[in-house]
Amino acid sequence: MTHALPAPASPLKIGTRGSPLALAQAHETRARLGRAFDLPESAFEIMVIKTTGDDAALIAKDRPLKEIGGKGLFTKEIEEQLLSGGIDIAVHSMKDMPVDQPAGLLLDCYLPREDVRDAFVSPSVNGLADLPQGAVVGTSSLRRRAQLLVKRPDLQVVEFRGNVQTRLKKLDDGVASCTFLAMAGLKRLGRDDVPATPIAPEDMLPAVAQGAIGIERRENDHRVADLLAAIHDRQTGERLAAERAFLSALDGSCETPIAGLAELDGDTLRLRGEILRPDGSECLNDEVAGSVADGAEMGRAMAARLLAQAGEGFFDWRA
Repeated sequence: MTHALPAPASPLKIGTRGSPLALAQAHETRARLGRAFDLPESAFEIMVIKTTGDDAALIAKDRPLKEIGGKGLFTKEIEEQLLSGGIDIAVHSMKDMPVDQPAGLLLDCYLPREDVRDAFVSPSVNGLADLPQGAVVGTSSLRRRAQLLVKRPDLQVVEFRGNVQTRLKKLDDGVASCTFLAMAGLKRLGRDDVPATPIAPEDMLPAVAQGAIGIERRENDHRVADLLAAIHDRQTGERLAAERAFLSALDGSCETPIAGLAELDGDTLRLRGEILRPDGSECLNDEVAGSVADGAEMGRAMAARLLAQAGEGFFDWRA
């Protein structure tokens, strides 16, 4: 369906990080807006903004991101540009997004969610069970690291950051036997050539909001609000409301070993959640189903139950 819209006086400025995946997400946003309002590409301008997380990834390649900065590592500079009027909307991987937005900004538009699964990536091994004793696994995700060590405490896990191309080269160079990527990213990049095996959520519960793209705007920009309403995917929004309420109640971030996934079946929402000690020595999980309308409350209640089981200091590294 095409919506009526007066010709814009200047291009709509779309802010994004500069990675190939971030640009693919910005291009998808531009294409959806263009189709919704029958606008040419010239009606939009994609603006690349370098973030603290991007600089850290270049400067400290072998240090975990949790040692460099906390929440908002990949969003702070983009949100500053949005607040100042340098851009009109910001496109984010929701997996990277803190649960709270700065005053004056709103996140209420989500594109249809992609494949939520993690992918096992290896040029020589078919799956986790095939890895030899003591094999070296590369990942920069605390969640994946902890989930791996729960199943295979014999594995050696090394820091493994970078885009898809960088990680594949590290595998080819023998830095590790395998790594893990998000299926959503591989699909959005069209990387059918990557030797990736999808992992069922039952075997590796994904990160909260994995596979989802969110579009942030200024709270008082009603014209942009009308634009984004035309491309918002309601079901993705309902699923993320439950998952991000779960994350928020745990005070989690992309640098905390927390997993969560909400799925819809008509008006029923099924929510699964998991928290892990960073060293993989303990994993607690829960599951609940109920009305879609109660999704956020279900997420908060699940978090409270898991925190009560976990006790003080659950997310601290053990000596």
